[in-house]
Amino acid sequence: MKSQRGFTLLEVLVALTILGLGAVALIQLSAQGLRLVQRSDDHQAAVLLADRLAKETPLLGVGIEQGREGSLAWERRIERVNTPDALQPPGGPTPRLLALTVTVRGSRGSSLTLATLRTAHGP
Repeated sequence: MKSQRGFTLLEVLVALTILGLGAVALIQLSAQGLRLVQRSDDHQAAVLLADRLAKETPLLGVGIEQGREGSLAWERRIERVNTPDALQPPGGPTPRLLALTVTVRGSRGSSLTLATLRTAHGP
């Protein structure tokens, strides 16, 4: 009897199945990675917009402003906060304490809120 060399059809099918499952898993991991990069990019854009809006805020009065920049919608709130007695200066003008809240909403339903306290001099 001669010894046969090579693979049987069953061995080839099993190897192709394993190879196919591995390729599908790698493609899914790659697609998930791309989705995470896109979400990270959206989040970074929202953070940069909220930071810029907070820094550019004219502290002239209280109120609500809304706007849109690209695919992001934003809302900026300025509210007066009572200054605690411990923060009152012994002499000179009393600063106004303002609560600044910036909320940025993305097109995919994500939301980011930045809140801080700022001081403003004047009436």
